[in-house]
Amino acid sequence: MSNTPISSREGSLEAPTRHPLKWKDPDFYNETPLFEELERVYDICHGCRRCVSLCDAFPTLFDLVDESETLEVDGVDKNDYWKVVDECYLCDLCYQVKCPYVPPHDWNVDFPHLMLRAKAIQFKKGERKLSHRLISGTDRAGRIAGIPVINQAVNAANKNPAMRKIASKMMDIHPEAHLPEFHRLTLKKRRKDHQPRGIQAIEAGPTRGKAALFATCYCNYNEPDIGEDLIAVFEHNGIPVRLTEKESCCGMPKLEQGDLESVDKLRQKNIPQLVKLIDGGWDIVAAVPSCVLMFKQELPLMFPHDEDVLKVKQHIFDPFEYLLHRHKAELLRTEFHQSLGTVAWHVPCHQRVQNIGPKTRQILELVPGTEINAIERCSGHDGTYGLRNDTWAKSQKIARPVISRAKKMEADYLVSDCPMAATQIANGLDLKHGESNPLSLLRKAYGI
Repeated sequence: MSNTPISSREGSLEAPTRHPLKWKDPDFYNETPLFEELERVYDICHGCRRCVSLCDAFPTLFDLVDESETLEVDGVDKNDYWKVVDECYLCDLCYQVKCPYVPPHDWNVDFPHLMLRAKAIQFKKGERKLSHRLISGTDRAGRIAGIPVINQAVNAANKNPAMRKIASKMMDIHPEAHLPEFHRLTLKKRRKDHQPRGIQAIEAGPTRGKAALFATCYCNYNEPDIGEDLIAVFEHNGIPVRLTEKESCCGMPKLEQGDLESVDKLRQKNIPQLVKLIDGGWDIVAAVPSCVLMFKQELPLMFPHDEDVLKVKQHIFDPFEYLLHRHKAELLRTEFHQSLGTVAWHVPCHQRVQNIGPKTRQILELVPGTEINAIERCSGHDGTYGLRNDTWAKSQKIARPVISRAKKMEADYLVSDCPMAATQIANGLDLKHGESNPLSLLRKAYGI
């Protein structure tokens, strides 16, 4: 029989709230209260089942319950609780769009943070695979793969079936998983001597009119063209842009592994650099939603009393969020030279949970003769989940409905603000155009 307490209401009338992550509390790493909370939350999820369509964590849980002797959570072997944890990749969609029992509801369900706590305990015990730790070290991988001779060897190996089989055994990377190219000429190197144009910054809403680009590992090492497109679009709209002088990984790949100490170390490197820029009058932008989310939500929840972390939270923006603030103040240029036709726009999970609304669509719809069709469903990539041997096939399964919808749209372009999600979807499509990022499309529409 279910042990879930009876509630007088389903859902809350109040806006959802997020409690800080008490990861510094010694009891956070105690397995006894963890398993008590896992059983409590699993029981609530079993009685609800609204999240069954999101990822494989919930079908895994419900199958365990349905195959147990009692047909309830109390019949599930506690060791099998970890199977649910392993399927969660912290997209946060269950919290933001599905669960009716998030705080301030009495049941106080925060499934993603519960999974994060469990992953942190696994990491603390040394139970997370070494290969997963290595592939989450994006900075190190990018620096090594950017060395001239090594760069050619790495990119060639990523396209070689024999080498991919070796990587599958050594690094737990599925042989068919798409691996991004590593650029020797990174965004930082391309823009080493870039000076912001001498444009007078004008405030608009919370934006101050000049932006420092947090390049992110992916846009620096793997897709520097996206960073180039952002700079071109912003400067075309009178927004001076510079790169951050020093930066490390935002910490999201380490967070997903439960490596919270490494997240803290990366915070200590990044936050002082960003605060220095903010104090100098610069806003911060990043072209990868996960990185923006890390500074907007995850770090503030880990360090709720750190004034510098909270300052960065207030001054970091999604690029299209930034541009829409400028448009509302009539500061955005709307003289476009090319229609974009029909665009299938995939909305990344980590952009949706920022609660900023469809800013990308609102900006692209300013282009005459352009129709934006949104796909609000997870692509299933989520960094390492879409790469690993044991989860690659599940990742592809999650992506299939998104690919199917994109095919039915017969769009001229398929784009996603998340470059990894865009690649995951594009691999299942026969596309006429190569642009897969909305910043690239906006630059194309401007003709710059």
